[in-house]
Order: sequence, then C-alpha cells, then structure tokens
Amino acid sequence: MTERVADILLRIVERRRERLASVESAPASSAQVVSPKEEARPNLFLEALAAHSGRAVIAEIKMGSPRLGRLDDRVDPVQQARLYAEGGAAALSVVVEPDFFHGSYELLTRCREASGLAVLAKDFIVDPKQLEWACRAGADAVLLIAALYEESELQRYAEEARRLGLVPLVEVHDRADMEKLADRQWELVGVNNRDLRTFEVSLDRSIEVVGELPAGAVKVAESGISEPQEVDRLAAAGFDAFLVGESLLLAEDPAAQLRR
Repeated sequence: MTERVADILLRIVERRRERLASVESAPASSAQVVSPKEEARPNLFLEALAAHSGRAVIAEIKMGSPRLGRLDDRVDPVQQARLYAEGGAAALSVVVEPDFFHGSYELLTRCREASGLAVLAKDFIVDPKQLEWACRAGADAVLLIAALYEESELQRYAEEARRLGLVPLVEVHDRADMEKLADRQWELVGVNNRDLRTFEVSLDRSIEVVGELPAGAVKVAESGISEPQEVDRLAAAGFDAFLVGESLLLAEDPAAQLRR
C-alpha cells in the first residue's frame, strides 16, 4: 500500500487483515449459498447496467460507516433492497466490511434474494478468499480499490475475480491510480468523488478524469450524487452508471428518490 492512502483507509485495511488471519473458511452464513459461477455464464451486473442505457443507478446498502455510525435503527436492508428494485435501480451495491461499515456477506445474500437485482460486493479486498466469499454469497461484481495495490497485484486480483465469474469494478481516485490500469482492457472503472485523504466530496473529481479512463470500460461515478441534475452533468461528461449511497439510503422514500 502506498503512503498516500488515507489513515482511515489504512486502519480499515489493517483491521481487515487481522480479522482474515483468524478465519480460514467462508462465514457460515454464506459458505453454501451458491456454487461458483460457470465460466461461460454472462455477467448479470454488466447486462443490468447495459439495459439502462447510460442512466444506470447502482443503489447502495450499508449498515453504517465511520462518519454515520451504526444504522441498524434507521435502515431495514431487506426492505431497502426491495424498494430499490421497485424504484428502478439497475443493480445493488452492498457494503460487506464488518468492523467499520457493519456489513457481512450474509447481508449481501439477503439483499440479493429480496431484490432480484445483480449485486456488487463492496469490501476491502486484501486476500483472495474474500473473492471466493463474494462468489458464494451470490455477488456478480466485486470492488477493487486501486489505491490498495501495486499494478501487478491489482491485475492478479482482477484475474482471480474473473475466474470466479465476478466482474471487477476498479475504483480510482487520481491519476496515480489510473496508471495502474496500464493498457489492459477493463469491464468497469469507477471514479470515487470522495478524496481518500480528506474525505471531501466533489463531482469535479470524476469529471476531470473521465476522458482518460480506459476506452471500452463502463464508467461509473461514485459518491456525492443526490440530485437528478448531478446525474445529468456526469452523464454529459461521459459516465454510464452512477453509484448512489446515502442520499438513497437515508431518503424518506427511497423508491421515489430513485425515480427522480
């Protein structure tokens, strides 16, 4: 991991490594949910985004965060997943990290079953067994945060994800991350509008780099999106999909907010 990664991210990753060191097998709740995907099976996540013609919203479910604290008393994740499907979400994002975001792979399974939507597993991947857990829990895609890896390590994780039938969503934050993409083909590349060092959010972060993202990749803008005009602006800049979190998660009527 490079020195530029924010302290909070460093703490999350260190805790993830500590927890993983004490666990050899998949969590009991997700160990036998589904078998690994057949190699030739089309990826449902990519299909779902393509079906929404450049206006694809990936609606996020998380049960807490370092900033918000726990959300158990504010969010019913299964009902939230159903409302997202009702409101027209293209796919789900489910944060599964347990210590800082209070998630689990079992949570992902429940949300997928409730909604019928394709799902992105959002974890801080530091061990290949996390990819296996995501596959067994029913995920269709998995997040790879480019800032966590050297270029060769990022490639290895992406290849292992594909072997399991998971499409990697590679998240970049700046041009140093983008250099790790090299000249390879990528299915999904996301730009996080949240600065990992300051945690400030600006849509300009995505717009400044969208023209430099790999040709052929589905381009995903992440974080800080709450209004239709922001989606309009990002779509006009060249983004195909929009990962929307707290503005949907905490909305009084998530389905209505999604329709907006």
